[in-house]
Amino acid sequence: MRNFLLAILLLSALAVQAQQPTMEELEQRRKQLLETIKETENQLAATKKNTKATMGELRALQAKLAGRQKLINNINQEIEQIGSSIQQSSSEIERLKGNLEILKARYAQSIRYAYMSRSSYDMLAFLFSSNDFNEAFRRMKYLKRYRDYRKDQAEQIRITQAKLQGEINSLNTEKAKKDLLLTAEEQQKQAIEEDKNKTDQVVKELKGQEKELTAKILKNRRIQQQIDKAVEEMIRKELELARKKAEEERRQREAEERRLREEEEKRKALAANTTTKPGSNITVNNNAGRVGPPANTTAPASKPATTATPSKPKPVPPKPTYDYGLTPEAAALSNSFESNRGKLPWPVEKGYISLGFGPYKHPIAEKVTLDNLGVNISTAPGATIRSSFEGTVLKVFTMDGKNWNVLINHGRYSTLYMNLSDVTVKSNQKVSTKQSIGKAAVNEDGESVINFQVWLETKKQNPELWIAR
Repeated sequence: MRNFLLAILLLSALAVQAQQPTMEELEQRRKQLLETIKETENQLAATKKNTKATMGELRALQAKLAGRQKLINNINQEIEQIGSSIQQSSSEIERLKGNLEILKARYAQSIRYAYMSRSSYDMLAFLFSSNDFNEAFRRMKYLKRYRDYRKDQAEQIRITQAKLQGEINSLNTEKAKKDLLLTAEEQQKQAIEEDKNKTDQVVKELKGQEKELTAKILKNRRIQQQIDKAVEEMIRKELELARKKAEEERRQREAEERRLREEEEKRKALAANTTTKPGSNITVNNNAGRVGPPANTTAPASKPATTATPSKPKPVPPKPTYDYGLTPEAAALSNSFESNRGKLPWPVEKGYISLGFGPYKHPIAEKVTLDNLGVNISTAPGATIRSSFEGTVLKVFTMDGKNWNVLINHGRYSTLYMNLSDVTVKSNQKVSTKQSIGKAAVNEDGESVINFQVWLETKKQNPELWIAR
């Protein structure tokens, strides 16, 4: 039982270790977070052109704070791994030092013995005092092995010293990395305090605009509800069209199968009605009992009757097994989209998620709860917006007469790209992955933000689970 528990604990420890990111992954993540913070600062600089505090400035500051906190967490993970590496290096150094002392002591002992028997006369006496030639030969081999042993001892000491020096250098490097990370962590903590003060100041200014903000919230909510309803209706119509198309294809296939079966039955009936009686030239008519004039059963003497051979039936194609809810092409596109979960390209080349999926409290009008049906991605003004996957443009539309929205179908799935200043695609146009579909618009708060949504039929999905991390 005890061994079983130890095995479980060991497996759990290995599983936890396997889930931990490597140093290379943490370094890459730190670079990405620094790049995100830089993009947030650029967005913040664009929104601060207006002397009046805006929601865009507040969102940028909040995103910056969140980015810095993630960066600190990442730095702490790096420091923890470096600390573990330093501990391992220190243990290895102590082990190598112990081995080196043992090797030196043994080498010193062999040197003392060699010094005491350094006289060539003693060596010759040792050899010539042998009882016979074989014993002398063995003594010679012993002396040679002893010399080789001293050389090997010296080589082991040199190798161990080199390993020890390498571990010391590695330890110093790790300590230097740790010092740099600690400095970076302290800098980020100071920056967080500054950003918090700025955020509090912006919140204070925005509190005075609460009525204006509430009116804007209600207006945006109405527009969002209209878009939501329109998109759902578009998707429902597209799914209905796809269903009807698949149903029509099914009917055509069944009609073709019936035709093939009827032709096969006719061929079999014809073959049965024209078979000949064995041992004679008289054709047997299977319908002899029918009412009517007698059939001529005697064949001409000059032309003996021949036996008709039935033709080989054509193979009937197997019945398809796929779902009739979609055409095979649409089903394949859906499966391809689904297999790319967590790997879809971002709709922008550079940007960061400034607002996640789902319900959230408004930072100023705290009693107001809003729902984000996708993710808000902040990017550079006029940035190229691209399709995250191949598909067909269902609709290019606008609700406020200012910004454009593009809905693209991917079989059972759809993606929606909102807040575009202009578009480069049209309805029913096929698009490829990463193909440009338009440009990002700038809103009234000076933000360049698009809303990206993923739909499974008429159900909203969290886009963060679909795009590449």
